[in-house]
Amino acid sequence: MPSRSIHLINPKTDSLTTRPIYFNRALYSPLAGLLAVAAAIPPNRYEVILTDENIEQVDFSMPADLVGISAMTSYVNRGYEIADAFRARGVPVVMGGVHPSFMPREALRHCDAVVVGEVELVIGKLLDDLEHGVMRGIYRSDRLHPMVGLSMPRYDLLKRNRYVNCTFVQTSRGCHQGCTFCAEPLMNGLKFRYRPVDEVMREVEQCGARNISINDADFFGTPERPKEVMRALRGRNIRWQAGVTSKLAQDDRMLELAAESGCTMLSIGFESVSRETLRSVHKHVNRPEQFAALVEKIHSYGIMVFGLFMFGFDGDEPSVFEDTTQFNIAADFDACAFSVLTPYPGTLTWYEIKRANRILSFDWTLYNQGQVVFRPARMSADQLYDGAQYAYRRFYSPSSIAARFPLRRPRHRAQWLLYNLFMRKGSRGERQMVAAPTPPPDTQPMPPILPVKQEWRAAVLEAAENPETDPATSTG
Repeated sequence: MPSRSIHLINPKTDSLTTRPIYFNRALYSPLAGLLAVAAAIPPNRYEVILTDENIEQVDFSMPADLVGISAMTSYVNRGYEIADAFRARGVPVVMGGVHPSFMPREALRHCDAVVVGEVELVIGKLLDDLEHGVMRGIYRSDRLHPMVGLSMPRYDLLKRNRYVNCTFVQTSRGCHQGCTFCAEPLMNGLKFRYRPVDEVMREVEQCGARNISINDADFFGTPERPKEVMRALRGRNIRWQAGVTSKLAQDDRMLELAAESGCTMLSIGFESVSRETLRSVHKHVNRPEQFAALVEKIHSYGIMVFGLFMFGFDGDEPSVFEDTTQFNIAADFDACAFSVLTPYPGTLTWYEIKRANRILSFDWTLYNQGQVVFRPARMSADQLYDGAQYAYRRFYSPSSIAARFPLRRPRHRAQWLLYNLFMRKGSRGERQMVAAPTPPPDTQPMPPILPVKQEWRAAVLEAAENPETDPATSTG
């Protein structure tokens, strides 16, 4: 066994999908990224220990040669606390994930190094620097990983009995959509990169699970590639779910293959029932007039639909909450998640709202898609918060659950009931106040990948033109 060790930590998220709710389990494990990081660490050089603070406490006394922390915006402050505590004991810390990738200078105040973007091509350099005692600064690859020859995620590190969904298999990175509120195209690019199908199937067979989630930004992103994967999945006795966009989900051959290969649920980012709103955030692929028919079509193949909707767009008025939930119930969505528009630092929505001086709070803990951190255009912040809470109460009310229960269509009823119970209980939190104003950060976000569209690229560069004074070197 290696004499050196690396302690990987996922800070506490406290979201409705990662909080243990029933049977001491969380609905989803947030560890897919850290399992990939663990896979990239040579096992002959380091033992890897993994902690998910959502289900267990961090052992700050554990001996480690390096602590690695992955964080999204809503729990990066907790990540900074953990990093500070380990560094106070003399343990070097590296941070990665979405927020440190967009705000590496901020993160470097709490850690010795930041991995910007994908870890696979810089992990060797980082570990060499660690062993020579010179690990510092920003580690960023000069290219994107080709997605060939990726190591098997370290599923052996998972505490499987603490999650309902814990096996996330990635078949691609990237997304064609470029939605203004999303970090995906600025992290992984607008072009898809595909793993070889045989490598994906090897992971499916060796992951130790019969129920998996396909961890792609848009599994149905192109017409033919998902069909190759689904043909390979047929006959393997696998049940799977995936996130897709609405356009190719209308392809009957796509849905036929999905059903034949074991698909039980598709999560779709519908976002809004307003066509004008969707145009304003570059979600051109969605056609609200087709949503109800699409749900019915997917149901006809025995597949559930998890609809993702967002409130707080500039075109939203107070009536949007009732209009959306009435539509969701009438269209027989199996489950829905209702989020509040959140201007994550470095996204195009961030630059637009910040330039208009409408961001109220820069307390990252509140950037959880449930709190209101900006001034909406056509309602008050309180109306936006209360409206999102109303949508959850209305959609997951006993009468709605009873009316939507899949008696007629051949869907997976146990899974349907599990999701509705988790979402109903997880969304019933205590009343939170709208975010109080805070001063802006003194460092500017910088997307790992600049936008392709010229005016968006110019907006990003203009906002970041003031030089930062933090001492840091860029390596890798």
